[in-house]
Amino acid sequence: MCVGIPAKITAITAGLLPMAQVDLNGELIEARLAYFPDAQVGDYVLVQNGFVMDVLDEQSAAESLAAFASLGVVAPPQAGPVGPNPR
Repeated sequence: MCVGIPAKITAITAGLLPMAQVDLNGELIEARLAYFPDAQVGDYVLVQNGFVMDVLDEQSAAESLAAFASLGVVAPPQAGPVGPNPR
Protein backbone atom coordinates (compact mmCIF):
# COMPACT_ATOMS: atom_id res chain seq x y z
CA MET A 1 0.00 0.00 0.00
CA CYS A 2 1.27 3.48 -0.83
CA VAL A 3 0.74 6.51 1.36
CA GLY A 4 0.42 9.88 -0.33
CA ILE A 5 1.93 12.82 1.53
CA PRO A 6 0.73 16.25 0.36
CA ALA A 7 3.30 18.36 -1.47
CA LYS A 8 3.03 22.00 -2.57
CA ILE A 9 3.80 23.02 -6.15
CA THR A 10 6.57 25.63 -6.13
CA ALA A 11 7.27 25.90 -9.88
CA ILE A 12 5.97 24.56 -13.19
CA THR A 13 7.87 23.97 -16.41
CA ALA A 14 5.55 24.01 -19.43
CA GLY A 15 6.03 21.76 -22.42
CA LEU A 16 4.79 18.62 -24.08
CA LEU A 17 4.92 16.90 -20.69
CA PRO A 18 4.58 19.68 -18.09
CA MET A 19 6.63 19.19 -14.93
CA ALA A 20 6.11 20.55 -11.44
CA GLN A 21 8.69 21.17 -8.78
CA VAL A 22 7.04 20.31 -5.47
CA ASP A 23 8.00 20.80 -1.83
CA LEU A 24 7.57 17.43 -0.15
CA ASN A 25 8.18 18.10 3.54
CA GLY A 26 11.14 20.37 2.79
CA GLU A 27 12.59 18.30 -0.05
CA LEU A 28 12.17 19.62 -3.59
CA ILE A 29 11.27 16.91 -6.10
CA GLU A 30 10.04 16.83 -9.70
CA ALA A 31 6.62 15.44 -10.67
CA ARG A 32 4.87 15.09 -14.02
CA LEU A 33 1.57 16.92 -14.50
CA ALA A 34 0.25 14.58 -17.23
CA TYR A 35 -2.97 13.80 -15.32
CA PHE A 36 -3.50 17.32 -13.92
CA PRO A 37 -2.14 19.79 -16.51
CA ASP A 38 -4.26 22.61 -15.03
CA ALA A 39 -2.54 22.43 -11.62
CA GLN A 40 -0.96 25.73 -10.59
CA VAL A 41 1.89 26.99 -8.43
CA GLY A 42 0.64 26.98 -4.84
CA ASP A 43 -1.64 23.94 -5.28
CA TYR A 44 -1.22 20.98 -2.94
CA VAL A 45 -0.89 17.64 -4.70
CA LEU A 46 -0.31 13.95 -4.04
CA VAL A 47 2.64 12.49 -5.97
CA GLN A 48 3.12 8.82 -6.72
CA ASN A 49 5.84 7.32 -8.90
CA GLY A 50 6.80 10.75 -10.19
CA PHE A 51 3.27 11.73 -11.28
CA VAL A 52 0.79 14.12 -9.66
CA MET A 53 -2.13 11.83 -8.84
CA ASP A 54 -4.52 14.31 -7.17
CA VAL A 55 -4.94 17.98 -6.32
CA LEU A 56 -5.97 18.81 -2.74
CA ASP A 57 -7.47 21.89 -1.16
CA GLU A 58 -5.26 23.66 1.39
CA GLN A 59 -7.33 22.56 4.41
CA SER A 60 -7.19 18.86 3.45
CA ALA A 61 -3.44 19.11 2.86
CA ALA A 62 -2.89 20.81 6.24
CA GLU A 63 -4.97 18.19 8.06
CA SER A 64 -3.10 15.34 6.38
CA LEU A 65 0.30 16.88 7.11
CA ALA A 66 -0.66 17.42 10.76
CA ALA A 67 -1.77 13.79 11.04
CA PHE A 68 1.48 12.53 9.48
CA ALA A 69 3.50 14.81 11.78
CA SER A 70 1.66 13.51 14.86
CA LEU A 71 2.61 9.96 13.81
CA GLY A 72 6.24 10.98 13.29
CA VAL A 73 6.10 10.18 9.57
CA VAL A 74 7.04 13.74 8.55
CA ALA A 75 8.63 16.64 10.36
CA PRO A 76 6.29 19.33 11.70
CA PRO A 77 5.79 22.23 9.27
CA GLN A 78 8.62 24.75 9.21
CA ALA A 79 8.29 28.50 8.86
CA GLY A 80 10.08 30.35 6.11
CA PRO A 81 10.81 29.85 2.42
CA VAL A 82 11.63 26.48 0.92
CA GLY A 83 15.13 26.01 -0.46
CA PRO A 84 17.27 23.20 -1.78
CA ASN A 85 17.58 20.21 0.53
CA PRO A 86 21.18 20.08 1.84
CA ARG A 87 22.48 16.53 1.92
